Amino acid sequence: MPTQPDPLAILGLAYIEFYVGNARQAAHFYRATLGLQPVAFAGLETGLRDRTSYLLQRGNVRFLLTAPLLPDHPIAARIARCGDGVKDVALCVADATAAYEAALQRGAVGLHAPHVDTNEQGRFVRATIGAYGDTVHSLVEYRDDSGFFLPNFRPLEATSSTPDTGITSVDHVVANVELGAMERWVAFYHKVLGFEQLVHFDDEAIATEYSALMSIVVQDGTGTIKLPINEPAEGRKKSQIAEFLEYYGGPGVQHIALATDDICATVDAMRAAGIAFINVPPSYYDDLEARVGTIAESREALQARSILVDRDVDGYLLQIFSQPLQDRPTLFIEIIQRHGSRGFGKGNFKALFEAIEREQAKRGNL
Repeated sequence: MPTQPDPLAILGLAYIEFYVGNARQAAHFYRATLGLQPVAFAGLETGLRDRTSYLLQRGNVRFLLTAPLLPDHPIAARIARCGDGVKDVALCVADATAAYEAALQRGAVGLHAPHVDTNEQGRFVRATIGAYGDTVHSLVEYRDDSGFFLPNFRPLEATSSTPDTGITSVDHVVANVELGAMERWVAFYHKVLGFEQLVHFDDEAIATEYSALMSIVVQDGTGTIKLPINEPAEGRKKSQIAEFLEYYGGPGVQHIALATDDICATVDAMRAAGIAFINVPPSYYDDLEARVGTIAESREALQARSILVDRDVDGYLLQIFSQPLQDRPTLFIEIIQRHGSRGFGKGNFKALFEAIEREQAKRGNL
């Protein structure tokens, strides 16, 4: 008999939902700095009485920004505890009802049973399961003729210019969890969602003089969704993971890596718009060619922008990390350009983490 398809086979990343204090202002920030265009809105004007949301998009990147309208709303309590941050990493599936039922059978915690919305735009089905901390994964099924949509949203016309930052897709989404929890969540993604372990970095690979962490990367069967999971390791001082857990109030999404085909142009556009990136010392570039071999970009161009380079058996990658996007030292972004490499910049770990520790020291948190 032919093998039945896995109901939890992931078709792609539907969207990443943030809970924020002010969705309109957050939409302006992500439009002006990351070049994400607001394309849809839901709120009082569309029949929602307790919250408002903006859907922003560029390429395959979709950010959904949701804010509470009432002071005693559960979202308001979450923001008071965590600050602005990612609540939902939503995944596309072929059949949300079958996927939800399969997830529960495999041990997932069900939070919202499948809800069907059908209107003139098409058919949209969404169910939700729990993940690390209070982060969730919505399982999203949609069928229409015009592309992705959310029910009860109305389209937004572009009212102001949006910078062309060149970002094309979400490369990976990184979670920070408490000490001792990493293996448990790796097992969750394997058992429930069928993800496979891609790579494991221990505390010897990711360590500086002062701090260390451990990380395991899991990905779905197609390699489309990559989810690194970090936990702190013992060190002389507070690690970046411990700092995140303290100010976020527990486990959550630490950073989102956005892919581009021209990292220099993307960094220039984002810097001009106000995004601050972490700087690395000039000495990092002294033996760059000896470490990574021949690359298409000039060393001078990369050094001027503090862009890191790493090579593996499949090719090389370029990457850079922003400073936190808000007052709390929690969520930040990575910009990444891949030239064949399937890795995550292992050769850059020491330089990167020393740079992060310098920022921690400025905050008095190292």
